[in-house]
Amino acid sequence: MKFSTSTLLVTLLLSFCSFTFANNSLPTHRHISVTGTAELMTMPDIAVLHLNVESEQKTSLEAKKEVDLRVNNLLDGLVDFDINEDNVSASNISTEIRRSYNRGEQDTIEGYIARRTLKVTLNNIDKLNAFMDFVLSVKINAIRNIELTSSNQKQLQQEVNALAVSNAKSKGKSLANAFDAELGAIYSINASSNQSYHRYGANNEGYKMRSSMADSAAKPGRYLQENIVFSATIDVVFDLEL
Repeated sequence: MKFSTSTLLVTLLLSFCSFTFANNSLPTHRHISVTGTAELMTMPDIAVLHLNVESEQKTSLEAKKEVDLRVNNLLDGLVDFDINEDNVSASNISTEIRRSYNRGEQDTIEGYIARRTLKVTLNNIDKLNAFMDFVLSVKINAIRNIELTSSNQKQLQQEVNALAVSNAKSKGKSLANAFDAELGAIYSINASSNQSYHRYGANNEGYKMRSSMADSAAKPGRYLQENIVFSATIDVVFDLEL
């Protein structure tokens, strides 16, 4: 059987149209598509600190023992900040050789470095400054990052989702009434965005260990807490009744 060029073209066009309609999420009857949005803002009450400790010694074992001692000193003091070991991750450790490179000469081993990374969750954010002072006093080398979050995160996300739904309904009714129509049944729902972010930036500065910090009699540092914003965006398609 032979097909002309025009017949083949018509067949391809019909196939394309069928594919387009099959992948179109909008109904073919009267409808209205709206996007509901909402935001909720709260103050953080939990701080998650990412810490780093390292030591360089003549042997790998000595470096490991020194790092373990500092970590143990940190763990021993957690009770003063109402932190239990379930809120601490301190399992990672790595060791490496420190070499001296000289042109034209054989490399020499100058020492061994051991490193451990820790993550500590502080459920009382009011103790953040005092806890950072304690961390540095037991010779933890660096506070790499501080994440601020909320203990009510799940509840707040549910609330902001409900507000986005209410916003979508309100928009749909308002637009339908403006065109002398009524909002009908829901055709489709798509939660296109659901997230949280910090307003005014993030506290991700590294705090390096310095002897002047540990021994200073200056006033305690002030750390301004940025707000956490929970947001939701929901795309909804309603039927329209005239």
